[in-house]
Amino acid sequence: MDAFYHLATDDYRHLALSRDWVRLFENAQALVGERSLRLLDVACGSGKFPNALVDHAGLGSAEIAPIDTDLLDPSAFSISEARAALPPPFRAAAEYETTLQDFDVPPTGFDIVWATHALYAIPQTELASAMANFLAAIGPDGQGIIAHSAQAGHYITFHESYLDAVNVPGVQPYVSAEIIAETLRDAGANVAVQVVTYDSVADASATQAVEGYLQRCVFDDTISLSDMRETEPMAAYLSKCRNANGWTFGQCVWLMTVTR
Repeated sequence: MDAFYHLATDDYRHLALSRDWVRLFENAQALVGERSLRLLDVACGSGKFPNALVDHAGLGSAEIAPIDTDLLDPSAFSISEARAALPPPFRAAAEYETTLQDFDVPPTGFDIVWATHALYAIPQTELASAMANFLAAIGPDGQGIIAHSAQAGHYITFHESYLDAVNVPGVQPYVSAEIIAETLRDAGANVAVQVVTYDSVADASATQAVEGYLQRCVFDDTISLSDMRETEPMAAYLSKCRNANGWTFGQCVWLMTVTR
């Protein structure tokens, strides 16, 4: 996990720099008045995104009340990690140890619901119910935010090459941002898309970090980097990501704003 975040933390930095988050939160605060904003962090993971907003987007200086942050994840470990990592103005509130598709949505809903690089492994047969719950969780005047790789981005294309190379029964291809947006629109949502492109890079000597990153990208810590580089079509994909200076993984992320 540490090796994965050695590179993946940069995903959140790019997201933090991609829009005016202070304005977003201050506008949301103005809508709710003096009470705290209610935020739902879907598949909260290790809590990297809130820290990126404070470190790179200036959210710590925003004119807002503390943000009551509910944490949703099927892993109790992830919830614990995210809770411990939350920086002000985020304030840990309720916990939901569940998947999004099985989430019992509170009737009051939330002012902000977000899922940042969090929805890849939802089975396509369950995506409609998951997106229905995401939409239902958005309260009156609220909004949803989803950051997710497009079909052309590293996370989707590398996982496809992995599935073509390794026979893993029962493992389905990751859902792309395009499919998520289409599913939300079919459910009646308004979805605005901002495309964020950048490269995730690592030095040639960062073998352990790259191996851990790629293993986590496919949720398989049994396959070594050397095996990846020798097994087609992963080998062909990774050869395009490697040069004399190190590694470059091209990212194409859709930053989606979702309203009801």
